[in-house]
Amino acid sequence: MAENNTLIEKVLSLQEKYRSLQEQLSSPEVVSDMKKFVQLNKDYKELEPIIKAGLEYKKKVDELAQAKDILMNEKDDDLREMAREEIQEIEPMLPEMEQQIKLLLIPADPDDGKNAMVEIRGGTGGDEAAIFAGDLFRMYSKFAERRGWKLEVTDQAPGTSGGFKQVVFKLSSSADGVYGVMKYESGVHRVQRVPQTETQGRIQTSAASVAVFPEAGEFDIELNPADIRKDLFCASGPGGQGVNTTYSAVRLTHIPSGIVVQCQEERSQLKNLDRAMEELRTRLYNREHQKYLDGIAAKRKTMVSTGDRSAKIRTYNYPQSRVTDHRINWTMYNLPVFIDGDIQECIDQLQIAENAERLKEAGE
Repeated sequence: MAENNTLIEKVLSLQEKYRSLQEQLSSPEVVSDMKKFVQLNKDYKELEPIIKAGLEYKKKVDELAQAKDILMNEKDDDLREMAREEIQEIEPMLPEMEQQIKLLLIPADPDDGKNAMVEIRGGTGGDEAAIFAGDLFRMYSKFAERRGWKLEVTDQAPGTSGGFKQVVFKLSSSADGVYGVMKYESGVHRVQRVPQTETQGRIQTSAASVAVFPEAGEFDIELNPADIRKDLFCASGPGGQGVNTTYSAVRLTHIPSGIVVQCQEERSQLKNLDRAMEELRTRLYNREHQKYLDGIAAKRKTMVSTGDRSAKIRTYNYPQSRVTDHRINWTMYNLPVFIDGDIQECIDQLQIAENAERLKEAGE
């Protein structure tokens, strides 16, 4: 009962903050300051599920107390029986509701609700690594399609025998927090199979790295135009006859950091510039975000989602039709289905493992 009261007290204290945010968001001063409005609105939306779950929990705790009071003090047998049934219904619900509130009360990654920028690079393995990078891109494309996300390629460097030496793309959704789902994919992915280029039928191990960044919003990073050098060049690759004759491709260099991004996927120079600016903001924002991830990595032992892009996180074994996620020792023996974009079960298990870590940290 004491734990019930503590949870309710925490939710009620947050409710005061929630009401204060409601008032501030309707203030003309805040509405006229777009940066402040965006931040307060974000805080408000983050509190919403906590308040909703907390008030529902308080309602059930109150109903349980009333039912127990009736059972102890009421003489009418019918009322006592109804109270007994209500107790039997409510008591099993409370532990799960408590667990959910505890999770909601733990500060989440502040970037989980953002869209994501994904970069896949072929690693060790030459042509086969590039082909595998292409397989991963197709896997994420299919997954995005299942989730109803929008996929936009920003830059790509095709491999000589297929696939990609590198491909950069943005995943966005108006409904889902894409980064909160895709962040688990950051790391080194290994493949074990007979390469298309292998004539002796020998199994080879190749690798591709996946980096997932939260997309930086317009108000997350302030860019000084004087710090950016813009170069225009002719696009290469698919796109028709005009692709190699028009200076539509854009390369941006952020002079203070040395970060270089480019976009050549659109025919329009302005559209390529907009996308390149998005990616530049995201990469600059990611440098600060990495400090946050390093802080998590210092605390956690299993590193479910620390953004350590040098860690080998998953193996795709084609001869055994097996995919194994090494962070949680999760294995699935249906690789064709997984590589076709059905990766949700694995992500669900990673989220469960991370939630368990977060609850453990909160209790320490």
